[in-house]
Amino acid sequence: MHRFFVPPSVLAEPVIPLTGEVLHHLAIVLRLSVNEEIVLLDGRGTLCRCRITALGKKSGQATVLERWQEQDTAFPVHLLQALPKGDKMDLVLQKGTELGIGRFSPLFSRRSVPKLAPERATQRQLRWQRIVSGAARQSRRPILPKVAAPCLLAESLADCDEELRLMLWEEGSRPLAEALPAEAPASLALLVGPEGGFTAEEAQIAVEARFQPVHLGPRIMRSETAGFAVTAIVQYRYGDLGSSEN
Repeated sequence: MHRFFVPPSVLAEPVIPLTGEVLHHLAIVLRLSVNEEIVLLDGRGTLCRCRITALGKKSGQATVLERWQEQDTAFPVHLLQALPKGDKMDLVLQKGTELGIGRFSPLFSRRSVPKLAPERATQRQLRWQRIVSGAARQSRRPILPKVAAPCLLAESLADCDEELRLMLWEEGSRPLAEALPAEAPASLALLVGPEGGFTAEEAQIAVEARFQPVHLGPRIMRSETAGFAVTAIVQYRYGDLGSSEN
């Protein structure tokens, strides 16, 4: 059954208006019809099985048939990603969402190439949230991951409250396996640098914020790949990758 995220205030009503991208996807892309059923989610864990009662190019509506709650089974991962070149952040958001990342904090570091003006940063954040929404819908996640506005490294670090904090950094670091505790921590914040890596000063700032420098072995991965590797490892070890539940 097709799934779509809608604003929480909309999903609280017994009859839900279908607008914007959801309406376009239902009417134009999928070409669904009246009386077909869909699942609508508020991104916070509430899901509704709905029947389409009206559907046109300009408006539509659906009636709620069943309402229930679901929890995200992924291990809580907060990715702090230094902005990579071009549109690589789109890939980070899409695949990171599929792997179970629940929070993204794009950041500027000294060696970051992208320099976004405030108005462009706002537009980019909206685009990123749409990418995350599509990936969460495709991967059937009940909770919509959050995407913060791009900010400086120090600001992102100050906003961290995760129990385990790791920074991918080749210098002065230890293997990831040594930093992962036997018992699952409550959550993980993972800090990934840009193509040129963090400077020694930035790494020190992260260490002062209780981030442990770790590495992934002999191979040096690209900025947009490294976070995926760690996320897959911790989701298998602490989360739902490899789970027997479908």
